[in-house]
Amino acid sequence: AIIGTLWLIGFTTIIAVPVGTAAAIYLEEYAIKNWFTRFIDLNISNLAGVPSVVYGILGLALFARYFVLEDSILAGSLTMSLLVLPVIIIASREAIRSVPSSTRQAALALGATRWQTVRDHVLPSAIPGIMTGVILALSRAIGETAPLIMIGIPAAVYFTPDGPMSTFTALPMQIYAWAGEPKQDFHEIAAAGIIILLTVLLVMNTIAVLIRHRSEKATQ
Repeated sequence: AIIGTLWLIGFTTIIAVPVGTAAAIYLEEYAIKNWFTRFIDLNISNLAGVPSVVYGILGLALFARYFVLEDSILAGSLTMSLLVLPVIIIASREAIRSVPSSTRQAALALGATRWQTVRDHVLPSAIPGIMTGVILALSRAIGETAPLIMIGIPAAVYFTPDGPMSTFTALPMQIYAWAGEPKQDFHEIAAAGIIILLTVLLVMNTIAVLIRHRSEKATQ
């Protein structure tokens, strides 16, 4: 289950972080501000508050059934990517928006193109905020069970996943299965799994706080 969780979070990061960051850069630096972009902003904010089970239903219909990915790591990662993508976009946009406009104006005045300005000046300043948002979004994904249940991820797998198309289980699913067993021994194992999961979440959130703290000190 721990290996399956690492596979899941790894592929979710690979899929969601580039897409979310690119979307945030486009919406903040390139998109024309009109009713359509306001409509997109509203929908991204709404999607960030959608219950995770809804993303599970979408993942079941789209990835597990339509693309025939079934209960693979890739299906779970794509579903989790949909879950965390709005959060990453919102956090990345806030980080990019926090960069002073004078930085952009100075770079453009010296002859830099818009992309050079974004790449060399805006993104380096926004990276700490983006990383904080990414870590917090992934810490949400690592503890989610409902989307995995909806796409049919098994509660227990007795082999180590070896690729994106492998059947897998994740730590929250394993805890869910153990907690439902009648024997006390399984409840104790479930408690140990919960402690491991909470430790991972605590470490991830601590890293996010440290990154934010260092970025605030650097800007003072």
